Amino acid sequence: MTNRFEETRPVETNPKNKTVAGSRVRMNELVMPNDTNPLGNLMGGKLLMWMDICSAISAQRHCNRLVVTVSVDSVEFMSAIKLGEVVVIEGEVTRAFNTSMEIAMQAWAENMRTGERRLCTTSYYTFVAVDGDGKPVPVPPIQPETDYERTRYEQAAMRRENRLKLSHKP
Repeated sequence: MTNRFEETRPVETNPKNKTVAGSRVRMNELVMPNDTNPLGNLMGGKLLMWMDICSAISAQRHCNRLVVTVSVDSVEFMSAIKLGEVVVIEGEVTRAFNTSMEIAMQAWAENMRTGERRLCTTSYYTFVAVDGDGKPVPVPPIQPETDYERTRYEQAAMRRENRLKLSHKP
């Protein structure tokens, strides 16, 4: 049996070598009875909490700093996640700005009996890196490596502009 942890990239601390792949995080959670509503579906707030944790790890992996959640937008609940299913949550930094980072999130439900896996939720989270006093600090730029990553990198600037307009910030 191979040790997949040996194949996982270590956290990169060189600010000149920060890639999207280096920020990638995958978490798995089993939906238990305490996580569900009376219909046996995962509560949306619980999923958002798990996504917040996963995206925070991605942001911290990128900037090697403490981070705080600034915004969550474009949350789409496309399919209910049932009791007993495994939630696979994936996130990666799409772009780093001055002190903030956008993290693209996806949550999948996996039925362990049938092997079915379906996309249930997508969202974008924004985090700001902070120092020990909670003051914003600069983050390193990110290096998109694939065409897909470059496209999302460019689109992130437009999403950021929309977020700032909605929050009435210049």
